[in-house]
Amino acid sequence: MDYPMLFSPMNIGPVTIQNRIVMSSMCVGLAEYDGTAGKELADYYEERAAAGVGLIMTECTRINETNCVSHSRMLSMSHDRYIEPFRKVSERVHAHGTKIFVQLFHPGRQNLVVFPTVWRLNEAAGRLLPSYWKLFFRLAGGVDEASLDDPKMVKRMNRWMKPLLAPSAVPCGLGENPIRNQNTVAMTIEQIKTLTAEFIAAAGRAQKAGADGVELHGAHGYLIQQFLSPYTNRRTDEYGGSLENRMRFLQEIIQGIRKECGAGFPISVRLSVEEFYDRIGFPGQGILLEEGVEMAKRLEGFGIDVINVSSGNYDTEQTSCEPISFEPGWRKYLAKAVKDVVRLPVIAANLIRSPEQAEAQLAEGVQDFIAMGRPFLSDPEWAKKAREGRSDEILKCICCLYCMECFRKNILNGKPVSCAVNPRTCRESRYENSPQRDGNGRQIVVAGAGPAGLTAAKELAARDFRVTVLEQNAEPGGQLILAEVPPYKEKIGWFIEELTLLARRQGVRIRYNVEADKKIIDEYQPYAVILATGAEAAAPRIPGSEQDSVVTVTPVLTGEKQYSGKRIAVIGSGMTGLETAEFLLEQGNTVTIIEMADRIAPGAYPTNVRDVLQRLEEGAVTFLPGRRLERIGDGVLHLRRKDGVLETVQTDVTVLAIGVRSRDGLAKECAGHYERLYVIGDVGKPGRIGEATRSAFELARSIR
Repeated sequence: MDYPMLFSPMNIGPVTIQNRIVMSSMCVGLAEYDGTAGKELADYYEERAAAGVGLIMTECTRINETNCVSHSRMLSMSHDRYIEPFRKVSERVHAHGTKIFVQLFHPGRQNLVVFPTVWRLNEAAGRLLPSYWKLFFRLAGGVDEASLDDPKMVKRMNRWMKPLLAPSAVPCGLGENPIRNQNTVAMTIEQIKTLTAEFIAAAGRAQKAGADGVELHGAHGYLIQQFLSPYTNRRTDEYGGSLENRMRFLQEIIQGIRKECGAGFPISVRLSVEEFYDRIGFPGQGILLEEGVEMAKRLEGFGIDVINVSSGNYDTEQTSCEPISFEPGWRKYLAKAVKDVVRLPVIAANLIRSPEQAEAQLAEGVQDFIAMGRPFLSDPEWAKKAREGRSDEILKCICCLYCMECFRKNILNGKPVSCAVNPRTCRESRYENSPQRDGNGRQIVVAGAGPAGLTAAKELAARDFRVTVLEQNAEPGGQLILAEVPPYKEKIGWFIEELTLLARRQGVRIRYNVEADKKIIDEYQPYAVILATGAEAAAPRIPGSEQDSVVTVTPVLTGEKQYSGKRIAVIGSGMTGLETAEFLLEQGNTVTIIEMADRIAPGAYPTNVRDVLQRLEEGAVTFLPGRRLERIGDGVLHLRRKDGVLETVQTDVTVLAIGVRSRDGLAKECAGHYERLYVIGDVGKPGRIGEATRSAFELARSIR
């Protein structure tokens, strides 16, 4: 299929963009430790440019070293020393006809006080003693946003560390915000003027470094948006109150950049035109769409060249970095509302996943440029595959938020982002895109066609190994077959379908309905054997668990067991337990979730948890955290609270969702019989999709 609008050129100011595809800003943690653009970042951007992206927006780029740093390995444009290194990135991107804008940013209140306190000293120490960084990351590597949210830790940090700067003293803490109760102070006029000058100076450096333009990050709750929003801006001086005053900070930055860089240097503003506080129970708060559209109109009057429409902030993060339940294009009405009132080109993300969707939204007049972030993590060749008519080969982002989870876990350890469906993402410097074809037709047998098995098979076939996959089921997917059953999990099916297609097109042979054993494997006389037989639901021995009314999640999700109008207790509140509970709720059951930990879904990514919880709460699901299941009686569960109090819960069916155990029987059978025998995915250690694909990819690239 052709996509005539998607691949047509369009100007942003005087700069011609070769097509309408924009890679939007994403913090990936690939800059050098001091914020310099180095080889890893250049390799990452160039690969997307080489595949045909029209415009790349860099990740959030800091404008100073004092109060703007918000994560380790963050790109910087705060000093002239960053100009020449970034020029090399610009040149490599330009070699493919792609343009690049530097996104300038300040976190304001959406930060941790540890960064403005210690980071400048860290970078000074790192420049004097390069080995310092290894020591720092080893000491700080176990610290992430979750641990820094501990009340005792927050109290200590607020006592001893520098406060965060914001328009007003309104700390984060509503909704699903991962940053809470950090000491936040209102900026003085002098501090506002200083930051304005730093934004302008950073734009000048970006221009000298060969960037084609800059984008001012006025979205997702960062400092510029904090000035724009009536919720976070409660000032009574010339920078607060009326819309004119709330926009003054941004206006002065734009005017300064125009004076510094000239009319021929495009300025983009990324703008949250709706903060969606109504979705977390605070209707009427913050920026509402009507005012957001008015902001866009005024920005056009300020003389910017393009507007990048977005939504939300950290309080309402689901609306800017959506979890799996959100429909593609759900917020395109925001972009259309802006496009209807401005003459500027409009960029927007709108949860776009396929070229067909992108072309349709251009044709409908929703927007002028298609912005995507996470889709370029899951498939750097999205644009190339679309242009070549291979859209069915695009590994689409499934909105699992594994990338965001990794980013937050890695905030102080110096590691880059990871992608669940593309384990090579942010490792472009370590692993070439097209591996050497050194397999020489040697036979490899893979047992299991789940995400680990198929990933290994695809990568090995690309190296010219002859790969046969033995799968006991009649279809591929492994545990993902069950994972896509609960409501709103259809995107999981995308990954199964696309990974299977890519493996087949590389020449992988998949045999279904084959229970692999040593005898069958030996028939292939394999050079290597890879066991990816996955895991199965755990069924621990709890008194009474042998009853017919006690099941694991597996027969529920396969449809072997079907219930309606029953009182059902789900034991375990991990994501599997929550999603199974939602599945049972939709079938017309009354559901109670029992969790041994003190809170629901301990360890799961909060945005994913909140996404499911809000629907379970609407369905009147009962939550009982802090209870241990001691025994199962006839229609009754006996629970013990942590304070020793005994409780009972009446139930018709008990569903155990308390983890999985490795299916390692074949591994034990094969042990000691093959020179090259490997286990990957859940066979080695039960985990997530991203952990399964990573173990498979790294193994496939290492076999010699």
